[in-house]
Amino acid sequence: MKPKTIIAIILAILALVIVIQNTQVVTVQFFFWRLYMSRIILALVMLVIGVVIGYIIGKIPKKWQ
Repeated sequence: MKPKTIIAIILAILALVIVIQNTQVVTVQFFFWRLYMSRIILALVMLVIGVVIGYIIGKIPKKWQ
């Protein structure tokens, strides 16, 4: 097997373990709304929000900083 394939399999197994261990439902309160979701979904949403904010901040022209 190629090293890339081995690394991809290991990462997939680790991701599966994380998903299996973080299925507990948590409550997220945002102002007046309450959301119920699993921990892993919450972590993925926060990751996406962080990436989007980082991308937007990275695109700000230097003259505005």
